[in-house]
This record gives sequence, structure tokens and C-alpha cells, in this order.
Amino acid sequence: MSEYTISQVRPTDRRSLSQIDALLKQEGIQRDSNLDYICAMFDEDYQVIATGSCFANTLRCFAVSSAHQGEGLLNQVITHLMDVQYGRGNLHLFLYTKINSAKFFRDLGFYEIARVDHALVFMENRRNGFEEYLASLAGTKTGGLSAALVMNANPFTLGHQYLVEKAASECDTLHLFIVSEDASLVPFPVRKRLVLAGTSHLPNVICHDSGPYIISNATFPSYFLKDEEAVIRGHARLDLIIFTKIAHALSVTRRYVGEEPASQVTGIYNQIMASELPLAGIECIIVPRRQAKGKPISASTVRQLLQQRDFNALKELIPPATLDYFQSQEAAPVIDKICRAGNVIHY
Repeated sequence: MSEYTISQVRPTDRRSLSQIDALLKQEGIQRDSNLDYICAMFDEDYQVIATGSCFANTLRCFAVSSAHQGEGLLNQVITHLMDVQYGRGNLHLFLYTKINSAKFFRDLGFYEIARVDHALVFMENRRNGFEEYLASLAGTKTGGLSAALVMNANPFTLGHQYLVEKAASECDTLHLFIVSEDASLVPFPVRKRLVLAGTSHLPNVICHDSGPYIISNATFPSYFLKDEEAVIRGHARLDLIIFTKIAHALSVTRRYVGEEPASQVTGIYNQIMASELPLAGIECIIVPRRQAKGKPISASTVRQLLQQRDFNALKELIPPATLDYFQSQEAAPVIDKICRAGNVIHY
């Protein structure tokens, strides 16, 4: 064992990445496109014999060579990755693993939050993390009809505002969850501020940070599942399992979602929610998008116009607070980031 070393693999190290990909393929998975740290364990001949990676506060993409099973290498890889995460200040960690590997991670101090079909298990390194999150939400529970709405608002548009207004008008309390993962072009603190400004006239709306339990497309792992539609369906089902527990904690019996006819992802997601939420006693209301000049208002269109710096066209698509922000000097770095992103349409 003393001959084995473990270290970070840089994006330019094509030789090691090629070996990592081959190792992952043996496990029936492929390297995730969303990784910000990759490590490998090397033998005395500098051949990759184990690997693991991080993205944000998640651990992912684990594999050990079949020739080295039973040597405790994965334990060392996990320890290395946790040290990296702690060095970043990430103490609350999450991972996704296959069903048959969940016991191994339980032995390392991870606890199950939810599992999807026979595909994967979502885990965290805090025994009562999810229960404490649910308890914190329960303090905002109210009487009457309670509904929920989850939005990324990247950025907050008149379409988002219309959806919130409609939902709020049809219930006693609307719990609005803003996706707090910073995997969007517009940073979470800005997205949250613009949502709060655009909904401040609605007294029955309670805004919540989603925390780490409402999962974005960026954080959900694609590497376990065989095709794009399977990834979308897996993500939707995991989201629904977790959301159902959140809804029960808040006595929420209705969820509103926005329609987006041009989005394959949203279409499949909404289809699954419409069929499965009622089984959990939660009504699913799909709201047609608000339109401007005969076209649905979408955040993708807004980001395209920001790339063009077409503020006259933006006036018809975003609330005053959003427009004021993007015309301010504070927004310059965000607009530059959107411009550098190239394609800003989400399908």
C-alpha cells in the first residue's frame, strides 16, 4: 500500500483522465460533466487504480480497479475528498451512489435522504440534516390552503411574477422556494433579492431558500443513467420524493409549476409531477406561460437579450426591480458572465 499515492488530476492530464474514464466505464458509469475536483490513486507504475470527484458540496464518480478490490482504496479516496471539501469550508456533504453501494457509505458516516427506483441513493454526512431542515420549515406552517412553488429565477421575469401572483391568488399561503444552489449564471443572492422585490406586494407569500435538498439539474448526477430522458426522469422522481416530505411538513396540498412548451426537460418533468404528485395527496397545477408579443416569456430569452444589451426589449419581459439591477454598475460582472456563456438557452 505504501507505493500508492493519491493526488488531484488536472483537466490537462489527458493520460490520467483517459484511465479514469476506463475505470468508470467498468462500473457502468461515465465521467460527469459537472466536476470541479478530480482525484486518482496511482500504483507504483503510475497507473490509475481508484478515482473519485467533487462538484460543489457533493462527492461523485467513484471507481476502484477490479484488480484492487478489497484493499480499502475507496475509503482512502473518500477520506481525501472529504479533506478537500473541509478545506473549502464545505462541512455538510452529499453524495449519490448506486443502491448496492449505499451500505458502504453508511459505514463511512453517510445517511440516506431518499432513493430513486432501483437507480440511486441520495445521502448526506449529517445524521439528522434533512429532519432538521424539515423542522425549520414547520415553523412557517399556517392554516388554510397551503401551496408551494419552486423556481430558479435565472433571472426573475414577468413570467415568474405572473406565476407567483396566480398561485398566491388561489391559496391562503404560498411557500415559494428559491433554488439556492449557485449553479446559475445569475448568483443566488441576486436571484433571491429580485424574487423578493418582485413579490413584495403579495402578503401571503413566504419565501424559502431551497437549501441543498431541492436539487438543480447541475447537481443531479447524469453519470448513473443511460440516456438523457432517464436522467430527467430520475431527477424528477428524486425531487418529488424529497418535495413530498417537505410538503407534508408544511401541510402543502398543491404545487404550482410553469409550463414551457419549448423545453423537453420541463415537459417531461411536469408530466411526471402531474401523474405522481396526486398519489401523494398533492394537486399539481401547470400554469400556461405569460406571453409578450405572442411568445411565452422565458428566462432564456431574457439572457439572450442581456447578451445583446437590448434593454428596450427587456422592459417588456422583466419587472422594474430586475431591469434596474441589470442597468446598474453592480450587474456588469454578471452580464459579462452571461455574454461569455455563449448558448444561454436551456432545453
